[in-house]
Amino acid sequence: QVQLVESGGGLVQAGGSLRLSCAASGRTFSSYIMGWFRQAPGKEREFVAAISRSGRSTSYADSVKGRVTISRDDAKNTVYLQMNSLKREDTAVYYCAAGVFVWYSDYRAPQKYDYWGQGTQVTVSS
Repeated sequence: QVQLVESGGGLVQAGGSLRLSCAASGRTFSSYIMGWFRQAPGKEREFVAAISRSGRSTSYADSVKGRVTISRDDAKNTVYLQMNSLKREDTAVYYCAAGVFVWYSDYRAPQKYDYWGQGTQVTVSS
């Protein structure tokens, strides 16, 4: 069982930056694939980024590629999402997810992840 707690969301102007954090409980954090998803009002949950157990492999949605960086610190049981050049369309609730058996080809599939955080709101104003 893993508990995930996101933080770092807030209100930011377009063009600004935010760094989201997701702290995980438990001693097996390094065994999980970690992902970030987001959900805007009236829309389905969508993939943002994911990172492999080793941290050497990452994947990004086309909509955020070049503006977002996912990273992990296994010593702190934490995964990060650095978001730069934020746009109004980035406004959403951002969720952290952990998966045990997630192949690289499945990184973008929310149903492949086993544990989810409660989400943190990101609002980008113009």
